Amino acid sequence: MMIQETCAPARTTRFGIPLLAATLASLVLAGCGNSSPAVTPPGDGGGNPTPTTLGRYDLFNQCWVMRADGDYVVRDGEGFAARDVGADDAERFYMRAANLARYLFYTPDGMLLTASDAGVAAVPQSAPEDGSDWTFSEAGDALNAATLDGVLAVADDGQLVLGSSPATLRFERATGCAEYPEMPLGVIGETFKGRVDAPALGFAEVHTHMAMGSEMSDGSRNVGPSAGGVMYGQAVNRFGVTEALKDCSALHGPDGITDPEALILDMTPGQTHDTQGWPSFVNWPFHDSMLHQQMYWRWVERAWMSGLRLMTIHGTNIEALCQVAQATGATRGQNPAEIECRDMPVGVQQVEYLYDIQDYIDAQFGGPGKGFFRIVESPAQARQVIADGKLAVVPGLEFSNLFGCNVTFLPDGSEIPMCSREQIDAEVERIWDLGVRQVFPYHDIDSALGGAGLFSASNVLEFFNFIGTGRFFETYNCEDGGNGDSYFYDAGLTSFPDPLMLGNDPLTDLLLGLTDGLTPTLRSGRQCNARDVTDLGIYAIDKLMKKGFVIDIDHAELRSKQIMLDHAAITQPAYPMVSGHGAQGGLTNAQARQLIAQGGIIYPINQNGKGHVDFLARLAEQWTQSGTGRPLSAGYGADANGLRTLPGPRGMARIMETGPVSYPFQMFEGEGWGPQFDGVAPITVELLAVPGAEGRIWDVNESGMYHYGMIADIVEEIRLEGGQAALDTLYNSAETYLQMWEQTLAASEDARTRPVPQAVPR
Repeated sequence: MMIQETCAPARTTRFGIPLLAATLASLVLAGCGNSSPAVTPPGDGGGNPTPTTLGRYDLFNQCWVMRADGDYVVRDGEGFAARDVGADDAERFYMRAANLARYLFYTPDGMLLTASDAGVAAVPQSAPEDGSDWTFSEAGDALNAATLDGVLAVADDGQLVLGSSPATLRFERATGCAEYPEMPLGVIGETFKGRVDAPALGFAEVHTHMAMGSEMSDGSRNVGPSAGGVMYGQAVNRFGVTEALKDCSALHGPDGITDPEALILDMTPGQTHDTQGWPSFVNWPFHDSMLHQQMYWRWVERAWMSGLRLMTIHGTNIEALCQVAQATGATRGQNPAEIECRDMPVGVQQVEYLYDIQDYIDAQFGGPGKGFFRIVESPAQARQVIADGKLAVVPGLEFSNLFGCNVTFLPDGSEIPMCSREQIDAEVERIWDLGVRQVFPYHDIDSALGGAGLFSASNVLEFFNFIGTGRFFETYNCEDGGNGDSYFYDAGLTSFPDPLMLGNDPLTDLLLGLTDGLTPTLRSGRQCNARDVTDLGIYAIDKLMKKGFVIDIDHAELRSKQIMLDHAAITQPAYPMVSGHGAQGGLTNAQARQLIAQGGIIYPINQNGKGHVDFLARLAEQWTQSGTGRPLSAGYGADANGLRTLPGPRGMARIMETGPVSYPFQMFEGEGWGPQFDGVAPITVELLAVPGAEGRIWDVNESGMYHYGMIADIVEEIRLEGGQAALDTLYNSAETYLQMWEQTLAASEDARTRPVPQAVPR
């Protein structure tokens, strides 16, 4: 997660005459390749009895007629009834999977069979209710359905009701259903599989926040929001895209006037945006929109189809930023007391939510284990998942107060750590048992473990550091000026020309109120954090190594990175580390070479095709000088949903030089696709468009990466900009990550034989 400081202009509707032809073509093709979870099972499709017994997972996303206690179910006024009629006269139900063994009964006229009190009626799909979500169980060779503490039953007059004695339900395949509204994929074909005994083919994404959103469940429970309730939208919702990505005005206010992005992140109080979500999406998602969902599950599916094979998803939070959001929650209709802001609880809840997401995606593909989204706990598991042609998901944690290790600075310069070694020991075991395998020891705010790495957005973070710890950052002049020829990534912050760089506005009033009117001291030149690894911090890092976590050094202070790399060098083999999204806090060329030589990886923050290829040129120089024998490799870290903008467009100059992304385009075959793709069937990627007259279209040439579904389009840009050499480094990045992870576990065995450091080696 990375706070990105921006000053975004007001947005306008992005539909233009130049895209008219593409829009019409996309709408014509909207039904092609856009329904991968749906299946057409064997059968005559005419309502005749299904020859096999159906289990509770088998109805997913298919058309059926239903018998209740032997009679076919028909529409009866506003309700439903079991009647002695034939299958041709029965109501058609598209059984949309709401989660594992849970379904929505969707009718051809866009209604949902819904229970309310003791009755069962049809309600509009656009206004679903808790009673629209039915949980199925198996009863011999039949099924039962339940909701709202009751079961679907048949009354004496044949009416369907909510009762205590379940109706015996049997389903027969049918035609004539309306397909449930869903985000299209815009992909024709099937993605590739691999072999467990061969190098993994595919690319790695090492930094996302898919579990960030306005509710950390599928909507059937009230777990609560992440990010203090300021991030709108959900990765999954039991009622689908129409609910997960609907109009955001309930959270961001009329015309987006209470959107904290303008108030806190962009520092442009009063800026508005069009709140419309599905299907028109006028102003969001967009590459510079940080507080709208960027990782809806179908967008991730589209990326997987294009070759994404490993993804790290971090539970994340900024406790002090959440507290500011909490203080403004009333403006968004939220009760601040109900918003959890502590880093560990919020981060852990997001990891737990990943298992709900996995279940939801499994439900769309037919049951447990059948979806493309597979949480893994070891490189061996990841290799098997990738060989099966699925996406290996690695849970991680990224926030400042890891293990609850907050710190309070006192006026006399002393500090009070809020954790102990014993607490660290217990929390390490807890998150390991939860399935967490990648961890950031540091983030945007100082902690008892050490100081935050400072970068451009740290000007704003100074205030959150004060709110969270009781003081602003204490700094020193970064070595060699913090940038230039000796740096792979620049280090340090540069002070605002005047305090806050704001004026008489709500944000200024709020922040100055929280700091009692105090502002940071203005300093010239790039400033690095004087606080590096503490004795408690080196204990925690060593503990993570002994357990076998993948450790990301991004967000650590520049000198902290060196301490971490040197401590990792003592094991045999060296303990490899990751820089996965821009090394916030800086990284020298010497550190980059050491990280690579020790078996680590440096994957860039996600960029457009031109930016990615430019990064490869810089990385190749350090890769060669490091002396590693590994082939050059670079996945990426999109930081999607991490309060960061996504890549913008390449610009007309580059498009004129290398050509635009021309829709539809083919992947895995043709110019730029190397011999590793021999025998891989190509897929066709279309212009992504929401069907219907008001449906949004997303063209990477026009405005870059609107959301995570545009990863395939970015890969095509990389091909145009860098050809086979660039694609080779991308599609070997999953294998490179797995080799790093395997070395991590080997080094961890050695680390467990070594003494626990009592103090930071200096």
